[in-house]
Amino acid sequence: MVAEFIEYLKTQKRYSYRTQAIYGEYIREFFEFASDGEGESVDILKPNLIRGFIAAGLESGISPRTMNLKLSALSSFSNYLVKCGILDSNPVKRVHRPKQSKKLPQFYTEHAMENYFSQEVGQDYKSLRNRAIVSTLYNTGMRRAELANLKVSDWDMDRSLFRVTGKGDKQREIPVTHSLREELELYLACYSKDFPVTSVSPLFVTDSGKPLYLAFVNNVVRRELLGVEGFSGKKSPHVLRHSIATHLLNNGADLNSIKEVLGHSSLAATQVYTHNSFEQLKKVFQTAHPRAKKGG
Repeated sequence: MVAEFIEYLKTQKRYSYRTQAIYGEYIREFFEFASDGEGESVDILKPNLIRGFIAAGLESGISPRTMNLKLSALSSFSNYLVKCGILDSNPVKRVHRPKQSKKLPQFYTEHAMENYFSQEVGQDYKSLRNRAIVSTLYNTGMRRAELANLKVSDWDMDRSLFRVTGKGDKQREIPVTHSLREELELYLACYSKDFPVTSVSPLFVTDSGKPLYLAFVNNVVRRELLGVEGFSGKKSPHVLRHSIATHLLNNGADLNSIKEVLGHSSLAATQVYTHNSFEQLKKVFQTAHPRAKKGG
């Protein structure tokens, strides 16, 4: 049944390959625990065994967040079994999920991003591509998988926007800033000299001209930001996404606009950035606080 469920995620739900793999791994991990490796019978999808699975995971040092992700995979699988008429109800709904601490999204400061973009860039293909990758991730806030899947035709030069296909094959349009447009034009001019380029070609490719893979995007971001003043801690595409969301909010953009740019399915996912906007809070505080206004 697990294989059929993964096929369902692929063909019906349009989940990414990575999500399919993670869900499959988590579900099989539960069956391994609950059946002592003797099979994948749906009869063991019982609340008490699911609770034992959670307890064993937490005791072994797995974080509550990861255990909740595993429960989400089991819950999705159970809903599928209910839909197929194999289960009467979803047993995961009767299990209390472990509490997890809420971590604020990490982000880079605007000053740090300025430090990066003020650097000289080489005019070879590799240098221009790496710079364009970081610039595209930061300027648009798109996910690394969305960037890796971009085609040349997804950049509408006339309207200065990207057409992006996000989670669940949902499409959205993201404006392209003037500075990003200039960097993309320089990059594409060099790209077309080194590789054959058509409208259906990937917008970004590896050193050998092959489509990007996710680890490649991670490595580019890490190498580009390494050693630049202001970048401490994790250096990743997702932190660049958090950064532009926070910077947009700090500079007056409304949550609904940020939600549309990021491709969030609900406003609740975007609201987490309000906690990061200390600069905006500070401005409001200094303007509204009676003691601040009086210079006290």
